Amino acid sequence: MKKVNLILISMLLVLMTGCSLEPPEWAKPNKSGDLNNIKIGLSISTLNNPFFVSLKDGVVAEAKKQGMEVIVIDAQNDSAKQSNDVEDLMQQGVNALLINPTDSSAISTAVQTANSLGIPVIALDRSADKGKVEALVASDNVKGGTLAAEYIVEQLGKDAKVIELEGVPGASATRERGKGFHEIADAQLKVIAKQSADFDRTKGLTVMENLLQGNPGVQAVFAHNDEMALGAIEAIQSSGKRIAVIGFDGNIDALNSIKAGKLTATVAQQPELIGQLSVQAAKDVLQGKTVEKSIPAPLKLVVKE
Repeated sequence: MKKVNLILISMLLVLMTGCSLEPPEWAKPNKSGDLNNIKIGLSISTLNNPFFVSLKDGVVAEAKKQGMEVIVIDAQNDSAKQSNDVEDLMQQGVNALLINPTDSSAISTAVQTANSLGIPVIALDRSADKGKVEALVASDNVKGGTLAAEYIVEQLGKDAKVIELEGVPGASATRERGKGFHEIADAQLKVIAKQSADFDRTKGLTVMENLLQGNPGVQAVFAHNDEMALGAIEAIQSSGKRIAVIGFDGNIDALNSIKAGKLTATVAQQPELIGQLSVQAAKDVLQGKTVEKSIPAPLKLVVKE
């Protein structure tokens, strides 16, 4: 009987060890402030979007410049996968985490786990609802939404009929861009329909096709990112209508579309700069320096010249 109990206790200890998020000794982060052999984990919401590819490139380039190693994992717009990805990065002993959340609420538990292990977290473009984030490196999404609404009023006048294509529900960028847009739109425009298309071009096309059928009088579209805006343009072209479309990000496809006279405008961010600034913030935190809670990257409205 004692032998059976010993076996059961041993199995329990093995299971408890296997379930721990504490990394093995060889993989534990260096907390000395020495920047030699620094390893950064980057969890990106999706690499199926030119904006986030540029953001990733900015991180990788700056880390290389600083002599740091970067492990990049694509969450593929799956919040559950992203949480598991971040846990894997912690197991690999990263010194700092750079997280571009798919869902600001869903990522909170992983951020809190990193906090408990003493691994600093820098958020990129979108923040986490809970847990300690050392800094959020992002454009002013609220201001960007305001810029888009003001441009529509300037071009089409007050009470213009607008459709809003929203981003991923729960993402801070979705909330903030919508908030800024509605600060102007609720008083000066008529938002006749709004629906999420998850920051995705194909969904932007499908959602826009459906919304066009029920809202024939629409004059403009504000999409929370360029990918949805480009999808909306495809739907509009197929309908034969002429409707102003304003996106958000300033990715290369959007800029080319503006030059071609298709996309009307985009609120342009600087994703590579966001990536660079996030690595610099991580470096400062690892050296014990104080960083600003919000690190802004400038943005501007781009239209055809």
